[in-house]
Amino acid sequence: MSRQDGGRRAASTGARSARRSPGERGAGGSPLRSRSRGSQPSRSAPAGARSARSVSDGGGRAVGGRAGNGLGGEQVEGRHAVLEVLNARRRRVHEVLVAEGRDPSPVLDRIAQRCVELRVPLRRVSISRLAAAAATEAPQGVVARADPLEESELSQLVLPAGGRVPLLVVADRITDPHNLGSLIRSSAAAGVTGLVLPRHRAVHITPAVTKAAAGAVEHLRMAVVPGTAAALSELSEAGVWTLGLDPAADVPVWELSFAAEPLAVVLGAEGKGLSQLVSRRCDARAGIPQPGGGASSLNVAVAAAVACFEIARQRMVEHRAES
Repeated sequence: MSRQDGGRRAASTGARSARRSPGERGAGGSPLRSRSRGSQPSRSAPAGARSARSVSDGGGRAVGGRAGNGLGGEQVEGRHAVLEVLNARRRRVHEVLVAEGRDPSPVLDRIAQRCVELRVPLRRVSISRLAAAAATEAPQGVVARADPLEESELSQLVLPAGGRVPLLVVADRITDPHNLGSLIRSSAAAGVTGLVLPRHRAVHITPAVTKAAAGAVEHLRMAVVPGTAAALSELSEAGVWTLGLDPAADVPVWELSFAAEPLAVVLGAEGKGLSQLVSRRCDARAGIPQPGGGASSLNVAVAAAVACFEIARQRMVEHRAES
């Protein structure tokens, strides 16, 4: 069965062999535990860079980190996010602004202590001055300015990270900064080793994203790619399974046979889901059953959390079985 056929039917998606070295292509195998194996042809990878579109930070202001400006992340807001950018020490922090007259807070005390230890200028300003400097509606009394986050190359994300088998999240055309921030936070907690974002028509790391992620942006490698479909082809060539989350898929995410392999979970835009092209490029599609009914689909950040923690669970079970 061809991969294009597999993109249309989740129950019989085309796939690759269970374990391959990066760049190797060969006989395919089913993504399900009970499916038979079949061959699959290689695919071309049309690139599709689109025109950039401004994406706001969620507070109505267009700031650094929008599409076309790299990852962003120069302005960090929220107490936990600011504390983590200081603790992580992955990039230079230029200054921290703290609003005067705030109620005592252990987190603000730790921020002030870290500024002293790291020799980061800390300026106490009026509440109105901080509000003017902030890009979000509720910065929690603190704003930090830092170097932008460093982008990783897609080729770096396919390599093991800290001895862990790659588990990537590909977030296609997500424009809501709160969704992206929540997705980053839950992904980091689930052991995701890298995030892939399209360069255009998507939010990147704005102040609202850093705040919602609560510091997780400091611990997740991120690559920005010209087009999601082309990136999926590159991942496939590198021996990484690509799994599209699709609420219409018949196969539940807990019936995967390749969870322990290098894997990229692909999520589509809010409300629209996976585009047809991106869906066809995925090696398999799986859904998250919702016994309670109600809403037609899960929030994209919640769906990512459920899928990634389920994959992490399967990996832990397999590791225990082997040890």
